[in-house]
Amino acid sequence: MTRGETAPDRSVWMLTGKDALRFLQGLVTNDLRPLEQGPGIVWCALLTPQGKYVADFFVVRRPDGMLLIDIAASLAADTLRRLTLYRLRADVQISPTALHVLRGLGAPPEGALPDPRHPALGWRAWSEAPGTDPAIDWDRIRVEHVIPESGIELVPEDSYVLEAGFERLHGVDFRKGCYVGQEVTARMKHKTELRKGLIRVAVEGEAPVGTEITDADGKAVGRLFTQAGGAGIAHLRLDRAEGALAAGPARVTLA
Repeated sequence: MTRGETAPDRSVWMLTGKDALRFLQGLVTNDLRPLEQGPGIVWCALLTPQGKYVADFFVVRRPDGMLLIDIAASLAADTLRRLTLYRLRADVQISPTALHVLRGLGAPPEGALPDPRHPALGWRAWSEAPGTDPAIDWDRIRVEHVIPESGIELVPEDSYVLEAGFERLHGVDFRKGCYVGQEVTARMKHKTELRKGLIRVAVEGEAPVGTEITDADGKAVGRLFTQAGGAGIAHLRLDRAEGALAAGPARVTLA
Protein backbone atom coordinates (compact mmCIF):
# COMPACT_ATOMS: atom_id res chain seq x y z
CA MET A 1 0.00 0.00 0.00
CA THR A 2 1.21 3.51 -0.77
CA ARG A 3 2.62 5.07 2.36
CA GLY A 4 3.59 8.56 1.29
CA GLU A 5 6.32 10.81 2.58
CA THR A 6 6.14 13.00 5.65
CA ALA A 7 5.49 16.67 4.93
CA PRO A 8 7.98 18.49 7.15
CA ASP A 9 7.08 21.50 9.24
CA ARG A 10 3.32 20.96 9.29
CA SER A 11 1.07 21.14 12.35
CA VAL A 12 -2.32 19.42 12.64
CA TRP A 13 -5.14 20.55 14.91
CA MET A 14 -8.48 18.94 15.62
CA LEU A 15 -11.71 20.97 15.61
CA THR A 16 -14.65 19.94 17.75
CA GLY A 17 -17.92 21.57 18.80
CA LYS A 18 -21.22 22.11 17.00
CA ASP A 19 -20.17 25.56 15.72
CA ALA A 20 -16.75 24.55 14.36
CA LEU A 21 -17.41 24.85 10.63
CA ARG A 22 -19.77 27.81 10.98
CA PHE A 23 -17.13 29.60 13.07
CA LEU A 24 -14.44 29.16 10.41
CA GLN A 25 -16.87 29.92 7.58
CA GLY A 26 -17.14 33.51 8.79
CA LEU A 27 -13.38 33.99 8.96
CA VAL A 28 -11.65 32.39 5.96
CA THR A 29 -11.49 33.09 2.24
CA ASN A 30 -13.09 29.88 0.98
CA ASP A 31 -16.47 28.17 1.32
CA LEU A 32 -16.40 25.38 3.89
CA ARG A 33 -20.04 24.33 3.56
CA PRO A 34 -19.24 21.32 1.31
CA LEU A 35 -17.51 19.77 4.34
CA GLU A 36 -20.87 19.61 6.10
CA GLN A 37 -21.91 16.92 3.60
CA GLY A 38 -19.03 14.51 4.00
CA PRO A 39 -15.27 13.96 3.55
CA GLY A 40 -13.37 16.68 1.76
CA ILE A 41 -10.53 19.17 1.85
CA VAL A 42 -10.62 22.95 1.34
CA TRP A 43 -7.62 25.28 1.04
CA CYS A 44 -8.20 28.75 2.44
CA ALA A 45 -6.56 31.72 4.12
CA LEU A 46 -7.09 33.87 7.16
CA LEU A 47 -6.61 37.58 6.45
CA THR A 48 -6.27 40.78 8.42
CA PRO A 49 -9.22 43.21 8.29
CA GLN A 50 -7.10 45.13 5.74
CA GLY A 51 -7.08 42.10 3.47
CA LYS A 52 -3.47 41.04 4.02
CA TYR A 53 -2.42 37.43 4.42
CA VAL A 54 -2.06 35.98 7.92
CA ALA A 55 -1.91 32.24 7.18
CA ASP A 56 -3.13 29.63 4.73
CA PHE A 57 -4.23 26.13 5.69
CA PHE A 58 -6.30 23.12 4.72
CA VAL A 59 -9.57 22.41 6.49
CA VAL A 60 -10.17 18.67 6.28
CA ARG A 61 -13.06 16.36 7.05
CA ARG A 62 -11.60 12.88 6.98
CA PRO A 63 -13.65 9.84 5.96
CA ASP A 64 -13.85 8.94 9.68
CA GLY A 65 -15.53 12.30 10.35
CA MET A 66 -12.62 13.95 12.16
CA LEU A 67 -12.32 17.67 11.37
CA LEU A 68 -8.74 18.93 11.05
CA ILE A 69 -6.66 21.99 10.23
CA ASP A 70 -3.39 21.26 8.39
CA ILE A 71 -1.11 24.33 8.67
CA ALA A 72 2.54 25.31 8.47
CA ALA A 73 4.03 24.87 11.94
CA SER A 74 5.72 28.28 11.73
CA LEU A 75 2.32 29.98 11.43
CA ALA A 76 0.39 27.80 13.87
CA ALA A 77 0.82 29.69 17.14
CA ASP A 78 -0.13 33.12 15.79
CA THR A 79 -3.04 31.71 13.81
CA LEU A 80 -4.41 29.89 16.84
CA ARG A 81 -4.14 33.09 18.86
CA ARG A 82 -6.11 35.01 16.25
CA LEU A 83 -8.78 32.33 15.95
CA THR A 84 -9.16 32.29 19.72
CA LEU A 85 -9.79 36.05 19.71
CA TYR A 86 -12.66 35.55 17.25
CA ARG A 87 -14.20 32.59 19.05
CA LEU A 88 -16.24 34.55 21.64
CA ARG A 89 -19.14 32.27 22.69
CA ALA A 90 -19.01 29.88 19.74
CA ASP A 91 -19.06 26.19 20.63
CA VAL A 92 -15.74 25.30 19.05
CA GLN A 93 -12.60 23.77 20.51
CA ILE A 94 -9.23 23.72 18.78
CA SER A 95 -6.71 21.23 20.12
CA PRO A 96 -3.31 19.99 18.92
CA THR A 97 -2.84 16.47 17.61
CA ALA A 98 0.16 14.20 17.12
CA LEU A 99 -0.88 13.42 13.54
CA HIS A 100 1.65 13.52 10.73
CA VAL A 101 0.87 15.05 7.35
CA LEU A 102 1.73 12.65 4.54
CA ARG A 103 1.75 13.48 0.84
CA GLY A 104 2.54 11.76 -2.39
CA LEU A 105 1.98 11.34 -6.10
CA GLY A 106 0.26 8.52 -7.91
CA ALA A 107 -2.27 6.15 -6.38
CA PRO A 108 -3.45 7.51 -3.00
CA PRO A 109 -3.78 5.33 0.11
CA GLU A 110 -7.09 4.77 1.85
CA GLY A 111 -8.26 7.92 3.62
CA ALA A 112 -6.13 10.30 1.50
CA LEU A 113 -7.66 13.29 -0.23
CA PRO A 114 -6.49 15.12 -3.39
CA ASP A 115 -4.64 18.38 -2.85
CA PRO A 116 -7.28 20.94 -3.91
CA ARG A 117 -4.81 23.50 -5.24
CA HIS A 118 -3.58 21.63 -8.32
CA PRO A 119 -3.59 18.00 -9.58
CA ALA A 120 0.22 18.09 -9.86
CA LEU A 121 0.42 18.24 -6.06
CA GLY A 122 -1.01 14.75 -5.66
CA TRP A 123 -2.69 13.79 -2.41
CA ARG A 124 -2.50 14.44 1.33
CA ALA A 125 -3.22 12.14 4.27
CA TRP A 126 -3.07 12.38 8.07
CA SER A 127 -1.62 9.52 10.04
CA GLU A 128 -0.51 8.61 13.56
CA ALA A 129 2.59 7.02 12.01
CA PRO A 130 5.14 9.05 10.03
CA GLY A 131 5.74 8.42 6.36
CA THR A 132 8.99 8.06 4.48
CA ASP A 133 11.63 10.76 4.32
CA PRO A 134 10.93 13.55 1.79
CA ALA A 135 12.18 12.63 -1.68
CA ILE A 136 9.87 14.31 -4.19
CA ASP A 137 11.04 17.68 -5.53
CA TRP A 138 7.99 19.65 -4.47
CA ASP A 139 9.72 22.96 -5.15
CA ARG A 140 10.10 22.03 -8.81
CA ILE A 141 6.40 21.20 -8.99
CA ARG A 142 5.46 24.45 -7.29
CA VAL A 143 7.67 26.50 -9.58
CA GLU A 144 6.29 24.81 -12.70
CA HIS A 145 2.71 25.63 -11.70
CA VAL A 146 3.36 28.88 -9.74
CA ILE A 147 2.04 27.56 -6.42
CA PRO A 148 3.03 29.71 -3.42
CA GLU A 149 4.27 28.26 -0.14
CA SER A 150 3.52 29.45 3.40
CA GLY A 151 6.24 31.74 4.69
CA ILE A 152 8.07 31.92 1.34
CA GLU A 153 5.95 33.50 -1.38
CA LEU A 154 3.14 33.97 1.16
CA VAL A 155 4.41 36.56 3.64
CA PRO A 156 2.32 37.31 6.76
CA GLU A 157 1.08 40.89 7.02
CA ASP A 158 2.39 41.63 3.51
CA SER A 159 0.95 39.36 0.80
CA TYR A 160 -2.44 39.72 -0.88
CA VAL A 161 -4.03 36.41 -1.78
CA LEU A 162 -5.23 37.48 -5.24
CA GLU A 163 -1.69 38.54 -6.17
CA ALA A 164 -0.58 35.09 -4.94
CA GLY A 165 -2.94 33.23 -7.27
CA PHE A 166 -5.54 32.04 -4.77
CA GLU A 167 -8.38 32.37 -7.26
CA ARG A 168 -6.61 30.18 -9.83
CA LEU A 169 -5.66 27.68 -7.11
CA HIS A 170 -9.18 27.37 -5.65
CA GLY A 171 -8.38 29.16 -2.40
CA VAL A 172 -10.99 31.92 -2.45
CA ASP A 173 -14.74 31.97 -3.10
CA PHE A 174 -16.44 35.22 -4.14
CA ARG A 175 -19.97 33.93 -3.54
CA LYS A 176 -19.68 32.64 0.04
CA GLY A 177 -20.44 35.92 1.83
CA CYS A 178 -18.53 37.86 4.44
CA TYR A 179 -15.22 36.92 6.04
CA VAL A 180 -12.37 38.88 7.58
CA GLY A 181 -10.70 40.96 4.83
CA GLN A 182 -13.48 40.17 2.33
CA GLU A 183 -14.18 43.78 1.38
CA VAL A 184 -10.62 44.52 0.31
CA THR A 185 -10.31 41.20 -1.52
CA ALA A 186 -13.58 41.74 -3.40
CA ARG A 187 -12.55 45.27 -4.36
CA MET A 188 -9.26 43.99 -5.77
CA LYS A 189 -11.22 41.41 -7.78
CA HIS A 190 -13.94 43.65 -9.19
CA LYS A 191 -12.70 47.24 -9.21
CA THR A 192 -9.01 47.16 -10.03
CA GLU A 193 -6.60 45.47 -12.40
CA LEU A 194 -3.86 43.64 -10.54
CA ARG A 195 -0.55 45.36 -11.17
CA LYS A 196 1.47 42.89 -9.10
CA GLY A 197 1.47 39.13 -8.91
CA LEU A 198 3.36 35.85 -8.79
CA ILE A 199 4.64 34.57 -12.12
CA ARG A 200 7.08 31.94 -13.33
CA VAL A 201 10.39 33.29 -14.58
CA ALA A 202 13.52 31.80 -16.08
CA VAL A 203 16.54 32.11 -13.80
CA GLU A 204 20.17 31.93 -14.87
CA GLY A 205 22.27 31.48 -11.74
CA GLU A 206 20.98 31.50 -8.18
CA ALA A 207 19.89 34.08 -5.64
CA PRO A 208 18.71 33.84 -2.02
CA VAL A 209 14.96 33.57 -1.53
CA GLY A 210 13.49 37.07 -1.30
CA THR A 211 16.21 38.76 -3.36
CA GLU A 212 15.04 42.03 -4.89
CA ILE A 213 14.61 42.02 -8.67
CA THR A 214 15.76 45.15 -10.49
CA ASP A 215 15.42 46.36 -14.07
CA ALA A 216 18.17 47.63 -16.37
CA ASP A 217 18.06 51.03 -14.64
CA GLY A 218 18.44 49.49 -11.19
CA LYS A 219 14.84 50.16 -10.17
CA ALA A 220 13.11 47.57 -8.00
CA VAL A 221 10.33 45.67 -9.80
CA GLY A 222 9.79 42.69 -7.50
CA ARG A 223 11.38 39.81 -5.61
CA LEU A 224 12.58 36.32 -6.50
CA PHE A 225 11.48 33.43 -4.32
CA THR A 226 11.58 29.63 -4.84
CA GLN A 227 13.94 28.43 -7.60
CA ALA A 228 14.22 25.01 -9.20
CA GLY A 229 15.32 23.61 -12.54
CA GLY A 230 16.39 26.93 -14.05
CA ALA A 231 13.12 28.64 -13.21
CA GLY A 232 11.63 30.47 -10.26
CA ILE A 233 8.57 32.08 -8.75
CA ALA A 234 8.78 35.86 -8.72
CA HIS A 235 6.49 38.52 -7.32
CA LEU A 236 6.66 41.26 -9.92
CA ARG A 237 5.23 44.65 -10.71
CA LEU A 238 3.66 43.41 -13.94
CA ASP A 239 3.59 46.76 -15.74
CA ARG A 240 7.28 47.40 -15.14
CA ALA A 241 8.89 43.96 -15.46
CA GLU A 242 10.39 43.99 -18.94
CA GLY A 243 13.77 43.89 -20.56
CA ALA A 244 16.88 42.76 -18.69
CA LEU A 245 16.14 41.91 -15.06
CA ALA A 246 18.51 40.89 -12.27
CA ALA A 247 18.12 39.33 -8.82
CA GLY A 248 21.47 39.89 -7.19
CA PRO A 249 23.92 37.75 -9.17
CA ALA A 250 21.17 35.93 -11.08
CA ARG A 251 19.70 36.92 -14.41
CA VAL A 252 15.91 36.81 -14.58
CA THR A 253 13.79 36.73 -17.73
CA LEU A 254 10.05 36.39 -18.16
CA ALA A 255 9.26 32.76 -18.96
